[in-house]
Amino acid sequence: MRMNEKVARAGAEMPDWLCLSDHTSESNMDLYLAVDKEVEGAENVTLSGKFLSKAYEGSFENTGEWCRDFEAYARGKGLAVKKWYMWYTTCPACAEKYGKNYVVIVAEV
Repeated sequence: MRMNEKVARAGAEMPDWLCLSDHTSESNMDLYLAVDKEVEGAENVTLSGKFLSKAYEGSFENTGEWCRDFEAYARGKGLAVKKWYMWYTTCPACAEKYGKNYVVIVAEV
């Protein structure tokens, strides 16, 4: 909520509500919101490089399976994952409401 408030105060937009999660430990993650301009009072960063992505559908409990599949997918393309990000396109409550839960793995390769 605090990040959303900063974005709104800055008059910025979040295209497609893209929010990448970088799981830094089992109990912590860094969040990266895509915005259309710099946001005052936030740590503004730019991600650059070569990225590969793949969408998955199902329960969050399948994350480990998805990650193994994604690594094989990247290897099949001759690529190695350097950094992982997850885009949770719906919250658990919304996934339950709509009956679908899409998660996109975005990786720097």
